[in-house]
Amino acid sequence: MEPGQSPVIIDLSGYYDDYDDDDDIKYNLARRDFTVNALALPLHLWQPGPVSAWADAVLDPMDGRADLAQKRIRMVSPDVFRHDPGRLLRGVRLAGQLKFRLDPETARRIRADAPLLERVAPERVRDEFLRILAGDGARGQLEVLDRLDLLCRIIPELALTKGVDQPRVHYWDVWNHLLHTVEYAELVTRGHQHSAIYSLTPWTAETAEHFGQEVSDGHTRRTILKLAGLLHDIAKPQTRKADATGRIRFLGHSELGAEMVESRLSQLRLSARGVAMVARMVEHHLRPAQLRQGDDKPSLRAIYRYFRDLEEVSIDTIYLALADYLAAKGPEIAPDPWASHARMLAYVLETGTGQTAIHESGPGQTRLLNGHDLMQHFDLAPGPRIGRLLEQLAEAQATGEIATREEALERAASFMDMKTLE
Repeated sequence: MEPGQSPVIIDLSGYYDDYDDDDDIKYNLARRDFTVNALALPLHLWQPGPVSAWADAVLDPMDGRADLAQKRIRMVSPDVFRHDPGRLLRGVRLAGQLKFRLDPETARRIRADAPLLERVAPERVRDEFLRILAGDGARGQLEVLDRLDLLCRIIPELALTKGVDQPRVHYWDVWNHLLHTVEYAELVTRGHQHSAIYSLTPWTAETAEHFGQEVSDGHTRRTILKLAGLLHDIAKPQTRKADATGRIRFLGHSELGAEMVESRLSQLRLSARGVAMVARMVEHHLRPAQLRQGDDKPSLRAIYRYFRDLEEVSIDTIYLALADYLAAKGPEIAPDPWASHARMLAYVLETGTGQTAIHESGPGQTRLLNGHDLMQHFDLAPGPRIGRLLEQLAEAQATGEIATREEALERAASFMDMKTLE
């Protein structure tokens, strides 16, 4: 089974011995959620071969086969959501997963019963929501959730972003910018796609493997990136102000956004690792674009410190910056500025991943000196000072200031009396 792919579940139940009297199974099917899930086949009538060999034996009291043929998700009865409000999200998820459409009456019933979502356990809301976000075409599914009055019940803070306008560099208001960032996060992690836009995004087999890693609640980095894309500007309504020139600014929205995200995702029972990843991406989502000063490439020191500070989300935040840029420009994107931005971030990615081995310890690490070397050469006792000294040396090595063991010892000696090591 592919990562993120839903397992195939087959219910086996023994409701009766006499298959001529099928009231029990029909009663059970009538209590299901959607008609496409209210089908049954007596096992003794199943036989290998084409569907036509056993199709007539399928029990279909809710006319689910017709809905399958019409690619339609239809509720079994108007009471299904009151009996189990978790089905409100499940209907949207099934429609997106199967590429079906919601029956209009079912959609109206979902919207009417949307307030019942507050009765659903946070863990279940989290699971259904992340599965919706994990699928292709997530932006469209988020728009469906919003039309059905569900999305802002899951993340209430999003409601305030609607209609919040932005400076001219942004094509959309904050709300639409967030939804489109999800779309572009999905697209920049899909490879080059023979596209003039996406062929400029850095993409290798290693990158694909990176975003395929499961990191939180059974979901991949790609899904967590899309979640960060949805939430990265969540605090813009609270921080929106005009400066003396009338220019709209959102000072501090990244930091406040990280706090809001940590609170909301914790309430949704996202794993501690998932919460930390999204919060850190939100807090630092502007940093990749800010690495370059003017027309110059980012310095080796700035790149090193970026990867050191962001640790496991350093790569992910670069792709968030790519998606954020595309969502800011929208259909007005200009080829040359985009190419410059994408190539700069590709340089950051390539340079930073090359430097990472220096900062990290463990098998295969390439540091010129280790803690034992420092303690032995300078007769030092173990302690925090050794770690700080190693960090200074690692940065100097990453930026090309030292390249040999002798140079490292000389540099260490020059660091010995620095107050920053105390």
